[in-house]
Amino acid sequence: MDKKTILIIEDDTDLQDGLSFSLQSEGYQTRAASTVKEGLRIFHDQGCDLLLLDCNLPDGNGFDLCARIKGELDIPIFMLTARDTEMDEVKALETGMDDFMSKPFSLAVLKARIKKLLRRDTLQVPLCSGDIRIDRNTCKVYKNQTEIHCSKTEYQLLLYFVEHAGRVLSKEQILDSVWDSQGNYVDENTVSVNIRRLRSKLEDDPKHPEHLVNVYGIGYIWK
Repeated sequence: MDKKTILIIEDDTDLQDGLSFSLQSEGYQTRAASTVKEGLRIFHDQGCDLLLLDCNLPDGNGFDLCARIKGELDIPIFMLTARDTEMDEVKALETGMDDFMSKPFSLAVLKARIKKLLRRDTLQVPLCSGDIRIDRNTCKVYKNQTEIHCSKTEYQLLLYFVEHAGRVLSKEQILDSVWDSQGNYVDENTVSVNIRRLRSKLEDDPKHPEHLVNVYGIGYIWK
């Protein structure tokens, strides 16, 4: 099983290093950033399974960042805040925060809560990206609340892209993950054909896609 990746956005470098070391000792892979801008770059370029962020950052705040990321992809977000007020709790809930703790905090409790977030039954949570929603319980796809009928292969391909949103994926990666995992041999043209079919169903203008975009000479990216 692949290691879960946690992106830490914290401007206190000592705390950042301590969190990284402690979480790595638990078997997680970590990435770290000190600003909103750097954190967003890492999130879009490399992705993560859980976001652990500070409330106050040099170029923004965790609440706004949480709302922005939740609008792109539904992943667990855990906030660390220097304050412990009812207003912060209300604001956290309104922005879609999954959990938060005030500083100073117990590292053991933090790790237990992170573990719980990562182990929750993700099949019960729809996977959303922009105007696209995937219900993994029923294997149905919706665009702006309207159901989009996809074949089994199209559904698996879309799920793979959305789960790796913001990452450039080569045709070889897509073949390995969507087709070779089933033990079926296919050629690269199969990827292109199925992507064209997906675009015709999901994009407002399939010839000028906004979601499933070509990266010339490399592969594709889901935006």
